[in-house]
Amino acid sequence: MKNIDTSLTASSAEPATAQYDLWHWKGFSIRYQTQGKSGPAIVLIHGFGASLGHWRKNIPELATTGRVFALDLIGFGGSDKPTPGVFQFGEQVEYTFETWGEQIADFCREVVGEPAFLIGNSIGCIAAMQAAVDHSDLVRAVALLNCSLRLLHDRRRATQPWFKRIGTPILQKVLKNRAIGRAFFRQVAQPKTVRKILSQAYAHPEAVTDELIEILMAPAKESGAADVFLAFTGYSQGPLPEDLLEVLPCPALILWGSADPWEPIALGQEFAKYACVEQFIALEGVGHCPQDESPEVVNPILQKWISSHAMIT
Repeated sequence: MKNIDTSLTASSAEPATAQYDLWHWKGFSIRYQTQGKSGPAIVLIHGFGASLGHWRKNIPELATTGRVFALDLIGFGGSDKPTPGVFQFGEQVEYTFETWGEQIADFCREVVGEPAFLIGNSIGCIAAMQAAVDHSDLVRAVALLNCSLRLLHDRRRATQPWFKRIGTPILQKVLKNRAIGRAFFRQVAQPKTVRKILSQAYAHPEAVTDELIEILMAPAKESGAADVFLAFTGYSQGPLPEDLLEVLPCPALILWGSADPWEPIALGQEFAKYACVEQFIALEGVGHCPQDESPEVVNPILQKWISSHAMIT
C-alpha cells in the first residue's frame, strides 16, 4: 500500500498551480510531484542543493511521453532534513549515495509501482546509478545529465592542483566546527551568492531567473538545511561515477553541457567507453544544468530515448 499524503500544496517559491504529494519513508516526509496518466514511468532526480523545482521546464513535456515523477531527495527541497548520523527511524540519516539510492528504489517500489527510467542531474546521476546497481529490478535505464565527477573525492585528490589537495581537507576539517560551519552556510545561502554561483554554472545567464533563485533559496531557510549542506561537503568517500558505470546493469544515456565549468566535458567523455553507455551527447554551449538551461534541446532527446526503450519488452 502506498503511504502517501496528497494534502501538500505549493510553496510561495514555486508556481501556485503546482501540486505536490508527500510520501512517508522510514519515518520521514518526502515531497514529490507527478504528471502524466499513461506510458512508462520516469523519475527525475535533482542535484546538490536543488529540488524537484529544477525540473519544472521538463515535467510537462516528458508527461506527454510517460508518467513523470520528480522527488526531493531526503535533506533537500520540501523533504525532511533530519540530523546527519547513523540511521535512526524518524530521527537521523547518513547523507550518502547508498541512502539516496535506497530512497529512490523504495520510491519506485511503493509510489511508482513499477520499474522506471531514472533521469538525474549532477549528483542526482550518481544517486540514480546507485539505485540501479543495488536494485536492478526497479530500474529500466538511466539518463545522466552532467554527471558529477566527484573531483573532491579522496581517490581523486592526487589528480587535483596542489592548493586543492591541501586546501580541501583543511576546509572540511574547519567546517566540522558547528559554529563555523553554520556561519559559512549563512554566507553561501544568500540570494546574491546563489545568483553568482549559478551565473558561473550556466552558460546562458538569462536562465538564472528570480524564480530559480527563489526555488533554491526557500529550502535553505528551513531547519536542518545547514547541517545537511555541511554533511555533504565533508563527504569525500562513497562511489565514484566510474565505479557504478563499471557494474551498471541497465542502459545509460549521457548528456553533457560542453560549457560546464564544474564538470569538464573532456573528463566526462571518458565515460563513453563503458559498455552500458549507449550514447554520449555533447550539448554545445550549455552549462552544468542543461535540463533547466536548454530544455528545448534536452526534452526531445530524452523523449526519443525513453520511447525507443519503452518499445523493448
